[in-house]
Amino acid sequence: MSSAPRILAFAGSARRESLNRKLLAAVVAAARAAGGEVTLLDLNDYPLPLYHGDLEDASGMPAPARQLVTLITQHHALLVASPEYNSLITPLLKNTIDWCTRAEPNPFAGKVVAVVSASPGQFGGVRSAQVARQLLLHLGAHVVPAQCTVPHADEAFDAQGALQDPRTRKSAQRVAEELVRLTRRLVD
Repeated sequence: MSSAPRILAFAGSARRESLNRKLLAAVVAAARAAGGEVTLLDLNDYPLPLYHGDLEDASGMPAPARQLVTLITQHHALLVASPEYNSLITPLLKNTIDWCTRAEPNPFAGKVVAVVSASPGQFGGVRSAQVARQLLLHLGAHVVPAQCTVPHADEAFDAQGALQDPRTRKSAQRVAEELVRLTRRLVD
């Protein structure tokens, strides 16, 4: 690859103080340090109605969904932070993916994707991350095997938003490095 792999990063959380947005920021920094060119976006800037086939038939794909599809297609890879709601992915993340898959062709097919998750609970969002990974695999993405899930995430970050635990920092770094490495291999 002659230039840096282009990675689109977003969290499936709309909360300002989201633990997953904090984790995403840490992995984005690691991906940039590994040589990735990362575009970090906030899904709050792309408001979408709840997916409904009749709405799509009547109005077509909403402009924010078209913008997201364009962004996805302009990047080689995705970095997704998947919060956990009731052991599953968030409605925001699922709805965003649902609208984007209405595009032809499916923008997720062939993309390299890394999924990370943080939760104040003891499982660290591992259940949500598994569901997100499974969904993205189903959509034809190449999901990075490395994982970073952060349990007790409400205590994991310092006042500046950095991960405090060295093992967790290493896990975040490993995901970022593998995302950049695999993207380079698949895009070359």
